[in-house]
Amino acid sequence: MLKFVILLSVVACAFGAAIPEGLLPQLDGRIVGGTATTIGNYPYQISLQRNGGHSCGGSIYNSKIIVTAAHCLQGVSASSLRIRAGSSYWNSGGVLINVSSFKNHEGYNANTMVNDIAILRLSSALSFNANIKAIALAGSAPNNGVGAVVTGWGTLKSGGTMPAQLQEVRVNIIDQSKCASSSYGYGSQIKSTMICAAASGKDACQGDSGGPLAANNVLVGVVSWGIGCAEARYPGVYANVAELRGWVNQNA
Repeated sequence: MLKFVILLSVVACAFGAAIPEGLLPQLDGRIVGGTATTIGNYPYQISLQRNGGHSCGGSIYNSKIIVTAAHCLQGVSASSLRIRAGSSYWNSGGVLINVSSFKNHEGYNANTMVNDIAILRLSSALSFNANIKAIALAGSAPNNGVGAVVTGWGTLKSGGTMPAQLQEVRVNIIDQSKCASSSYGYGSQIKSTMICAAASGKDACQGDSGGPLAANNVLVGVVSWGIGCAEARYPGVYANVAELRGWVNQNA
């Protein structure tokens, strides 16, 4: 993630300032307050890698298609991308497969972060096993308060080092209308293609950009953006899979 985007989030948090429309900070890809886990618990999780380093997360839709965030793919070419699947570690094990092409949602807007979803097409098919499985897309958004889990390889604290082992953190769903209400600080920045999640004592920007928010064994969100520092009024914001599944199904 670009340094100036991360700094915007940190500065806003330190001074309590509102981020103007058009300067929404994208998630800097960290899981804070979580615990180490294994890929067998989340076999749909992949590491999206750019030029050999971990860049974003993603979820397996089928043997040749990965769902991730559109903001992860800005200014990159497919030839620089690959995924690692089937490993608890982003830098070893499992299988590495090149990305042959990708497609961002046509309505993605980097200023407002609406429609922050994309698909990757792999150069060869994944072979499913205990550590490599697809996850179904949510047909409807989960109710407010439903438990969910975010996974990824993001840094354990702002400015910290990236763990090699997959991390998980438990959160609760905050539905679109509740997240846009006066109970939180985002207001009209929360659109229908977004859903929020948070938990007491957890970082408000959990997860790894592009990675999965899962509830009831289906994919309900894609890690998108948020204002960090674990502020109670600024939960993590995710692309709302139930709202965007038609686009994914059509383009996959």
